[in-house]
Amino acid sequence: KVTRVDPEENLRMIGESVAFLRASGKRVIYDAEHFFDAYADDAGYALACLRAAAEAGAENVTLCDTNGATLPTRVAQATAHVVTELGETVGVGIHAHDDAGCGVANSLAAVEQGARLVQGTMNGYGERCGNANLVTVLPDLQLKLGFDCVPGELLARLTETSHLVDELCNVTPDANQPYVGANAFAHKGGMHVAGVSRDARTFEHLDPAQVGADRRLLVSELSGRGTIRARAEDTGADLDEEGAGRVVERVKDLEHRGYHLEAADGTLDLLIRRETGHYEPLFRLEAWRVIVEKRQDGKVETEATIKIWVDGERYVRTAEGNGPVNALDSALRDAIGETYPHLRDIELVNFKVRILDERKGTGAVTRVLLDASDGHETWGSIGVSENIIEASWEALVDSLEAGMLPARIERVPGTGAPRG
Repeated sequence: KVTRVDPEENLRMIGESVAFLRASGKRVIYDAEHFFDAYADDAGYALACLRAAAEAGAENVTLCDTNGATLPTRVAQATAHVVTELGETVGVGIHAHDDAGCGVANSLAAVEQGARLVQGTMNGYGERCGNANLVTVLPDLQLKLGFDCVPGELLARLTETSHLVDELCNVTPDANQPYVGANAFAHKGGMHVAGVSRDARTFEHLDPAQVGADRRLLVSELSGRGTIRARAEDTGADLDEEGAGRVVERVKDLEHRGYHLEAADGTLDLLIRRETGHYEPLFRLEAWRVIVEKRQDGKVETEATIKIWVDGERYVRTAEGNGPVNALDSALRDAIGETYPHLRDIELVNFKVRILDERKGTGAVTRVLLDASDGHETWGSIGVSENIIEASWEALVDSLEAGMLPARIERVPGTGAPRG
């Protein structure tokens, strides 16, 4: 109905197209668009199309679920039939979409029935609801089904690669993405944390290091000392039982004031470090000022000035930006960038603002959450204030200071010895 081509003419066109490409020295993978719908309508003709491509020299016939409607049971049945009929003469592949939420499941179902080529995209990017997510398919095939897809040392870069693709696409990483999301190996609650500490298999389906991920122990006002100490150990801080108790009380106080430390692991790490007594801030603040000017021509200019002390030396810096936070960030980096060169690698990748009590209108308390990354790791920071710029400044400083913690900076190749 779409191409308005006679069935026999269609078979001839498939064969001639493949033969032409083969005669030109090309390797050919024949993507059978709408295969599963065609198979359900006329299995014999659907197979004839594949056979025409195979006989003309295609090395693989890939079964496409073009509209993403097919469920895994139907994919498995059809793939098994194709492999039985043609598997001796041509390779079989799968091309799945995620319109029904089955892109990954359909890919695995096809492989289990004999398909040996999987088409998909990094992080599932694609038209409509996306394609099969190779970031999930790859570890599923290798770690769950036993296929040797890539060397283990490359699989251990999966999280890093996934986040790099997100960054290139200017998309915030999906925290709930299997294997590589920030929540994939995150644990909250005393029993869960205790269970993971004793036997990680209780709440983790594999070692996070296999895919280049890190275990995250989330902390909230319901957390106990064990969770705090486990988090401290994970970040290289030496925190005793008494110190952990003080951190727990501090967390409870902050959460009652509107902080949400579960989403701000960088701020939490700083809180723990400060409690150990072995923490030195990057700088001492004297003052900062932000000027926002709306001009007659409609342009808005923002300028920030900061006055800080670093190692006994006073710095005054002014910078312009596309908003107060950007201007403050630029001025601060200008002031301390030479002293702490690793700051050049830290980027702010997400900025979220939430009003905690909307009934107070413009006088409400504001919560600011920042996500920062050095290209190898991502962490969150938080600020809370009735003044949105003050909340932003608090979160900004925490994001930079957290990025300079010894445990974090040591993970970054090529950095010098960490401070304090």
